[in-house]
Amino acid sequence: MDPRKISDALAVAPQIYPDDVADLAAQGYRAIICNRPDGEGADQPGFDEIAAAARDAGLEARYVPVVSGKVSDDDAVAFDAALRDLPGPVLAYCRSGTRSATLWSLSAAASRPVPEILAATQAAGYDMTGVARRIANGGKTPTDTGDARFDVVIVGGGAAGIAAASSLRARKPELDIAILDPADVHYYQPGWTMVGGGVFDAQTTAKTMGSLIPKGVHWIKSAVAAFEPDNNAVILDGCRVVKYDRLIVCPGLKLDWHAVDGLVETLGRNGVTSNYRYDLAPYTWELVKGLKKGRALFTQPPMPIKCAGAPQKAMYLSCDHWLRQGALADMDVHFMNAGGVLFGVRDYVPALEKYIEKYGVQLDFFHNLVAVDGPAQTATFEVKKPDAEPESVTVEFDMMHVTPPQCAPDFIRVSPLADAAAGWVDVDQSTLRHARYDNIWSLGDVANAPNAKTAAAARMQAPVVAQNLADDIDGKSPTAIYNGYGSCPLTVERGKIVLAEFGYGGALLPSFPRWVIDGTKPTRAAWWLKEQLLPPVYWKAMLRGREWLAKPEKVSAR
Repeated sequence: MDPRKISDALAVAPQIYPDDVADLAAQGYRAIICNRPDGEGADQPGFDEIAAAARDAGLEARYVPVVSGKVSDDDAVAFDAALRDLPGPVLAYCRSGTRSATLWSLSAAASRPVPEILAATQAAGYDMTGVARRIANGGKTPTDTGDARFDVVIVGGGAAGIAAASSLRARKPELDIAILDPADVHYYQPGWTMVGGGVFDAQTTAKTMGSLIPKGVHWIKSAVAAFEPDNNAVILDGCRVVKYDRLIVCPGLKLDWHAVDGLVETLGRNGVTSNYRYDLAPYTWELVKGLKKGRALFTQPPMPIKCAGAPQKAMYLSCDHWLRQGALADMDVHFMNAGGVLFGVRDYVPALEKYIEKYGVQLDFFHNLVAVDGPAQTATFEVKKPDAEPESVTVEFDMMHVTPPQCAPDFIRVSPLADAAAGWVDVDQSTLRHARYDNIWSLGDVANAPNAKTAAAARMQAPVVAQNLADDIDGKSPTAIYNGYGSCPLTVERGKIVLAEFGYGGALLPSFPRWVIDGTKPTRAAWWLKEQLLPPVYWKAMLRGREWLAKPEKVSAR
């Protein structure tokens, strides 16, 4: 007997036997649903035997038989009715548990999002992607056959998606391309650090999505529910299906605010802020301007995160303001980092350490934020130092800048495109082609290539994906390679930046000669680049397929 919990109300299992029923009662189950027709297998006990054992153990039992491979819409309705009628928790079983898991998935479709259903069944060991269309259709068998089809479908209209579409159009203008994204607004997220530092206005970092979609590219304003890569199909919310010849996946990552207990309830008030949200970055600047003394915490969760330097950028700009205002001596500033190093590429650490010393920042390594009490202004950290017992530490604060835990989007993690380790899209790190599906590519924050997750990385990746996809259309092997380039302009003070540029393995990949910008030292030239040049490069070059300093490295076609 192997009960596998799917929800608080239900577990499913392979075939059970009368001797198992007493154990189920002891485990707290109050009812049993049989989804296996009598006589399906020679060694299978009949439902009457299971029902008798259930009565003896004080459990209720219900017979909802379903023929293997033929779960109908009516079967799902009957299962849902039984589940609602019986006392819980309930154990449902069939030969392997798959039919029971399928019935639950279809019955839950009207009340739960597709990724949640797929994740719950996946955690129990059952793959429901084969019925994803039915789940997306509210548990009913779809009848619509008028699905759209495109040469290339791009999932995600962020920096990576629009840049890839533009670079691809520049190479293959005849292609019929569609971008799938439900958002109305596109954000220049690298600008939010500057908003939180009082340098940019938030409004300058936002434009309407419609104004940025490349000319000739279709925009389907809908969220993706699931993937069917074996059928070259993407399932949208509402069960609409979009077919493709080739697919590019770049929806970004998920900011998991709910992973920190109490955080969502206090964001934007009680001194708790984050530059990782458009609406909160201005609040960061309000807090910094208003704080004259007290304790300020700046947190960083476990990697990977979007722009690994962003938690420090907020801290440095805040400290620089307090220093200029004569308030820094009355501030107690802590960098609460779940990791054990200040920055992952050691060549840039000496310059950063000088600013840590200059601002009097206390480095609290191996401190991971797990809970916040906003009204009390306290933060609780799980501390896991090497060779020491884990402990919990609660710290009072007057201001706290939070970097939320981050992970792959739910609909990616439960899809066939995900890797087995952490749910990111599984790609070859050089070509950005999917490891198992030859007509799929991925870039940006969602790909599992071991590069820094930055907009600069997406700027370099987009031409690589566009070139390699174009090569594939032409019947060639990939001719472009991605070297892991990423850039993190570390705003160490207002007017100076340490311009970190690096690739796979921490190799330094500077864009400019050292006499122009020495990235290992704070320079005004790097600040000018960040403040004046990079925003127009983003809006007018990267998103329009103009590959300034982003031409892909080439390898010989085979």
